[in-house]
Amino acid sequence: MKNTRRSLLPLPLPLPLPLPLPLPLPLLLTGLLASGVAAPPVAAARPAGAHPATASPAASRPAADDLRARLAAVPGMRVIKENPAPAGYRSFALVYRQPVDHRHPGRGSFEQRLSLLHRSTARPMVLYTNGYDLTYQDPGFRAEPTRIVDGNQISVEQRYFGTSRPRPTDWSKLDIRQAAGDHHRLIRALKKVYRAAWISTGGSKGGMATVYHRRFHPHDVAGSVAYSAPDNTDDRDDTAEDRFLRRVGNPACRSALTAVQRALLGTRRAEMAGRLTRWAAGQGYTFRTIGSADRVLELAALQLPLHFWMQKDEAEDCGRIPRPSAAGDALYTWFEGVTRLPAYADRHLAPVTASYYQLGTQLGFVSLASPHLAGMLRYPGLQEMRTYVPRSIPLRFQPDAMPDIDRWVRRHGSELLFVYGENDPTRAEPFRTGKGSRDAHVYLAPHTNHLASIEKLAPRDRARATAALRRWAAVDSPPAS
Repeated sequence: MKNTRRSLLPLPLPLPLPLPLPLPLPLLLTGLLASGVAAPPVAAARPAGAHPATASPAASRPAADDLRARLAAVPGMRVIKENPAPAGYRSFALVYRQPVDHRHPGRGSFEQRLSLLHRSTARPMVLYTNGYDLTYQDPGFRAEPTRIVDGNQISVEQRYFGTSRPRPTDWSKLDIRQAAGDHHRLIRALKKVYRAAWISTGGSKGGMATVYHRRFHPHDVAGSVAYSAPDNTDDRDDTAEDRFLRRVGNPACRSALTAVQRALLGTRRAEMAGRLTRWAAGQGYTFRTIGSADRVLELAALQLPLHFWMQKDEAEDCGRIPRPSAAGDALYTWFEGVTRLPAYADRHLAPVTASYYQLGTQLGFVSLASPHLAGMLRYPGLQEMRTYVPRSIPLRFQPDAMPDIDRWVRRHGSELLFVYGENDPTRAEPFRTGKGSRDAHVYLAPHTNHLASIEKLAPRDRARATAALRRWAAVDSPPAS
């Protein structure tokens, strides 16, 4: 009988920064991408490293504000404001009116939030999506491809996230093809202003969205870079993730994680659940969606290895795993820091319901087999996406959506770069090229977690990936800054 489990791949979350709001695992996959990608919805977004000195909008604005006027003249586009920007750039907050249903554009619309980082209309344009909302993204953030080609960047808030949500909300219009239609329509509109080559990019869930857009509109851009993007073609089978977690890292590190899991769901369970309950009461938080602090504890403990290997460095962090007998404060603080326990509270789940909806209807998710926890688990099916989505929202999984994407990549995909980290569980089910792929490449960054980037590739692979990206963007020289 086939496995019917699942609950990781494509999570959202960027970790290299302070997190005002944490995210549970099925949201963790998006954010860990600091150098190649920006932060998603519930994390404070800052680029991995300081960006160039900023200048005030007025200081860099030409006497005749042609750019602002040209943007405002794009049908459906509104310029909200100009933000401070890195030196040599201008930064604009924009919204663009999109149809709720691209198949029937007359049946309602919504305004999609955008962030434009303008270098020059003669430079390439990079379409960047983190797969979530733009609330916490630094207006001066430049994705790695933007830095490599020294280009402009348009960051897109995904439909149904942040302020880009139709009212009333028809959940049936949140699917990969409608989102790809948003990107396609936006690119067509802005190509009237930015006529140089276009590149698309994103990480984790944003990387997946980048590939989905190319599948439905393959000629919109000259090339695409997808970081840490899982390719879950069979939602009934999670054995690839189980195998990966049995082999990643060294045996001592894996054993230490197993020992902590058993303690959390065994001798230390009541103590840890009590701490979480008291924290929630003190903050006025509830766990109505997931059900209880004990259910949250079990869910987070089940997914602990995924959280750990996505975020942590084997050399630095394996030695910091606490012993099962560690003091209560030390054990709880470490566990909360790795799994972001507060993210399972209703207050933090609600803004990212759309992500769980996508996981539960098309993208697929991972439920891990845990034979080492036999006899300790109280809630069958806890890792299913229904755990995260209110019962009032229907979930019906579409098993053909991801196989269709996979076939396109292998048979027709061209000008594609896939970048994975060696220790990242998302590479357990990676995108692969096939006989029909053209100028498409898969690279592995050694000793790297979910924060994979071209910069972290081995020197030869880094040179090849960089050359391909510059070739697609039609730029020959390294960036000026």
